[in-house]
Amino acid sequence: MSAAKLLLVEDDPALSELLEYRFQNEGYSVRCTGDGDEALVLASEEVPDLIILDWMIEGTSGIEVCRRLRRDKDTAHVPIIMLTAREAEDDRVRGLETGADDYLTKPFSPRELLARVAAVMRRIRPALAGETIEVGDLKLDPVAHKVQRRGRALQLGPTEYRLLKFFMESPGRVFSRGQLLDGVWGTGSDIELRTVDVHIRRLRKAIDIDGAKDPIRTVRSAGYALEPN
Repeated sequence: MSAAKLLLVEDDPALSELLEYRFQNEGYSVRCTGDGDEALVLASEEVPDLIILDWMIEGTSGIEVCRRLRRDKDTAHVPIIMLTAREAEDDRVRGLETGADDYLTKPFSPRELLARVAAVMRRIRPALAGETIEVGDLKLDPVAHKVQRRGRALQLGPTEYRLLKFFMESPGRVFSRGQLLDGVWGTGSDIELRTVDVHIRRLRKAIDIDGAKDPIRTVRSAGYALEPN
């Protein structure tokens, strides 16, 4: 399996050098920058498997870089771990609401960051390698475009398949309707937000089997998440 590609966006040269060294020793392929504008260019040139993003960087701020990455259909799925010296709860919430998957406050242990990245990579690696993705009793084969639940083949339309795959690549994460729209239909889509609800209902119906719990959780005023059951 090829090395996982990390984009490290950190403008502290000493910390950046340390993290680059540690991740390379763990077998990751690392590209580094301390500039937000360059980070967006690097991410578009070669989409990374994961992004480590500092909040306070040169050029475009980390929070805006995160927002733009989530709006781009090519990078909307890429996990983002934010690094910041900000400790206020409102700042942490803002980072997560913007689209960050995890949040680490400085100073932190490089070992802890390595562990968090490894945990994310274990989750997403099957999808990157074209291998079968399993969440709870759902199994999706991205090569054959087949879905099973408890060994039973399911019939999904193309949009419902893409929606389920998007969910299964980030189990447990709550996505807003806008994030689902961007990630599944693309940022240039003219689809209305309420259309997402229609396809969620269709997906729920397609994956429903007797005796099985609905794995799609509706989070009031927030969106939807796929929960392992």
